[in-house]
Amino acid sequence: MPFIPHTDADIAEMLAAIGADSIEALFDEIPPALRSDSRLVDEPGMREAEIMRLMQVRAEREGGYRTFIGAGAYEHHIPRLSGRS
Repeated sequence: MPFIPHTDADIAEMLAAIGADSIEALFDEIPPALRSDSRLVDEPGMREAEIMRLMQVRAEREGGYRTFIGAGAYEHHIPRLSGRS
């Protein structure tokens, strides 16, 4: 199950506050050819580093990438707990 932090009522309230009719309306400036109806990751439980590698491979296969999210995503490492005290 995907993580969706907002209820339908939360989403409706946010859309009303910004004057948008729907979530789709927020992305209406993105050409349909650049949109995707499929999930980006089909394997549940992938680690962040695995997802970043997967996205890099897909971007290279498509001839580069474009970001629409401001500052972007940065590589970082979160070490695994060893279980020792």
